Amino acid sequence: MTSGWDSVPSPYVELSREAWRGLRENTPLPLTPGELDALRGLKDPIDITEVEEVYLPLSRLLNLFFLSDGGLRDTVSGFLGEPVQPTPFIIGVAGSVAVGKSTTSRLLRTLLARWPEHPSVELVTTDSFLHPNAVLAERGIMDRKGFPESYDRRALVRFVSSIKAGAEEVSIPIYSHLEYDIVPGARQTVRRPDILIVEGLNVLQAPPAGSLGVSDFFDFSIYVDARVEDIRQWYVERLFALRRTAFTDPRSYFHKYAQLDEDEAAAFAQRVWRDINEINLVSNILPTRARATLVLHKGRDHAVERIRLRRI
Repeated sequence: MTSGWDSVPSPYVELSREAWRGLRENTPLPLTPGELDALRGLKDPIDITEVEEVYLPLSRLLNLFFLSDGGLRDTVSGFLGEPVQPTPFIIGVAGSVAVGKSTTSRLLRTLLARWPEHPSVELVTTDSFLHPNAVLAERGIMDRKGFPESYDRRALVRFVSSIKAGAEEVSIPIYSHLEYDIVPGARQTVRRPDILIVEGLNVLQAPPAGSLGVSDFFDFSIYVDARVEDIRQWYVERLFALRRTAFTDPRSYFHKYAQLDEDEAAAFAQRVWRDINEINLVSNILPTRARATLVLHKGRDHAVERIRLRRI
């Protein structure tokens, strides 16, 4: 089952897709192709076979982690001689723009909610903690949206800390991809779920010395990985798809780009990738991969080829 991505000893065990597929055991498929269509991201070709071979074993593993978390709680309760109330199990999902982490997160939310042990599963994206555009513009960092400094990291840590502490209800801002900004006055309310999935570019980033980071509250973390050149191609393809769909809406922040011809659109996409997204990926996101509990590595066709699972 192992074949080593690196020649040095690793805390990970590497599994081929074939070996990983066998770990599904008897986990049923609680999802129809029609439901998968609703969960799939733009230009993400994931199919029901991918769900069966990759995500069902992962949902089984996450369920086992969830159950073992309850056993640890019972151990602490026995040690203290008093009840310890259950708190949400928190999963972090990280990876580049256009790598498919949003589809992964939505799919896991659906699969995990259909296990009898944890029917209440919430998904939150770190987009909700981006500073409003007015703040980014004032600070001169609109072109660094998605970089660590563009987020209200204290608010994000407070939110996840409150959820982990068992708060009954916590509300957070709502981000609109259409408007490319935080929606004034709009809120998402999270009501003490069994499982919380937190998805974002930089959720695995180490915090400054002496402080807590959002990843300190994760019980399990996933990094969605692929070769940089493949992600670049997926990003360009997605932008072209958006140019034909969402960008045509007059309310879209990027409406003006719907009018570009093919060559102009290609040049724009390549420039944004080169000057913003690739820099963020290489400098801030990719270095956090080693902190994940599990790494899903995709091939050029978007299909997961191999899986790394932390064993220690």
